Amino acid sequence: MAKSRETFNKKEKEKKRLKKKQDKEEKKEARKTHSNKGGELSDMIAYVDAEGNITDTPPDPQRKMEEVELESIEISVSRKSESEEDEDAVRKGKISFFNTSKGYGFIRDQVTQESIFFHVNGLVDQVAEGDVVVFDTEKTPKGLSAVDVKLAPKV
Repeated sequence: MAKSRETFNKKEKEKKRLKKKQDKEEKKEARKTHSNKGGELSDMIAYVDAEGNITDTPPDPQRKMEEVELESIEISVSRKSESEEDEDAVRKGKISFFNTSKGYGFIRDQVTQESIFFHVNGLVDQVAEGDVVVFDTEKTPKGLSAVDVKLAPKV
């Protein structure tokens, strides 16, 4: 009697291949049913009403639209907030910490009392801890940073 050429391992591989194929067909069918679930295009259309709200009901064709004169439309840029204006102005503060070996420090703003980071690359004059300075600020990825740091003129 001859021994079967199909081994257990070959049978298992064939079962896995057939199972994978069957799963793929089931997923394909599931996608078809889900895509039909969305309905028709008319169910997916949105409209904007007179107040600017999004709605699913179409506008009433009998309703008369209000005429707007083109000259009455005003387009402008919003004004700067007070904090943005302050960032552009020259600020005054006192150096609360300065690490000369690492080349950075912090300035305590005299008006807002916030602590602002500075680096030696942003220094114009030689400064030390406790000096009163004037500086500009710029936004960096890590927050507000002081630049153009100069000793304040003595009065």
